[in-house]
Amino acid sequence: MIADPLRLRILSIMATRPAEQHSSSSLAAELDVGVETITGHLEELRTVDLVTTVPAEGAPAYSPSPEAWVRFGRLLTGKSSYQEPVQAAGAASTVGLPDAIQRVAERLAYRFSSHFSRETVERYVAESYVLLSTRASVSRHLPSLTSRFATDRLGALAAAKGFDLRGTPEVLFVCVQNSGRSQMAAGLLRQLAGDRVHVRTAGSQPAESIDPVVVDILDEIGVPIVAEFPKPLTDEVVQAADIVITMGCGDACPVYPGRMYMDWPIEDPIGKPLEQMRVIRDEIQQRVESLLRGLRLA
Repeated sequence: MIADPLRLRILSIMATRPAEQHSSSSLAAELDVGVETITGHLEELRTVDLVTTVPAEGAPAYSPSPEAWVRFGRLLTGKSSYQEPVQAAGAASTVGLPDAIQRVAERLAYRFSSHFSRETVERYVAESYVLLSTRASVSRHLPSLTSRFATDRLGALAAAKGFDLRGTPEVLFVCVQNSGRSQMAAGLLRQLAGDRVHVRTAGSQPAESIDPVVVDILDEIGVPIVAEFPKPLTDEVVQAADIVITMGCGDACPVYPGRMYMDWPIEDPIGKPLEQMRVIRDEIQQRVESLLRGLRLA
């Protein structure tokens, strides 16, 4: 379908400037082509779910579908898959850190040796330890949490750089504390999609732990998240994602070309009455199911 040069240009314009509203007339003016021609191509793209209509005043507006973002997003923007971020402040190596953390670095250096140097692995382990320890009230579980967090970050870095391509959509949920909304959404998506989608979560200001009531109300519908924990938002998990879904965290999430960004205006469930939290849970489930339909994974 996108082997047609004009259709490819139409999708590329929409992917490069996703915040704008793109109509048949605006695309026709930009491409210097008749409106009827553009409308025909948009309809063709819509029939195969590469384009979807979005709410707009007046004429219909169009956007690449979730499936188009996942399959072609980075191609359409003409940008390299990975952009080197400014290094975050933190420990550069595990020297001087607890023995348990150095053992974590040893294990992960071996596990990721085909992708990264030992120095890179040590830096990620050390940064992960620092990020988690600055907000931890109890240090007993820090080594195991550091191991899980660093493993996830290194896996995301491998995906972002194209070393480890799963062939499945990568979805990142971001909220403020990563203890309520984003964990609900991730748990529901994992439950509904299984291994057909890879899911990560993060928080712009992560809490110490997941809210226990959130765990309970997901248990009510058979969605386990008790083993999860809040994680700070880091650059590589954003770059690894095909779809980034934010919930109430403002502009804390960095924006990279070729990714689909969605904002779900969902109320923070933390501290709300139990019945209201269940309503929020059900709203998130409806949105997750809609996302799966957009990815043709329902």
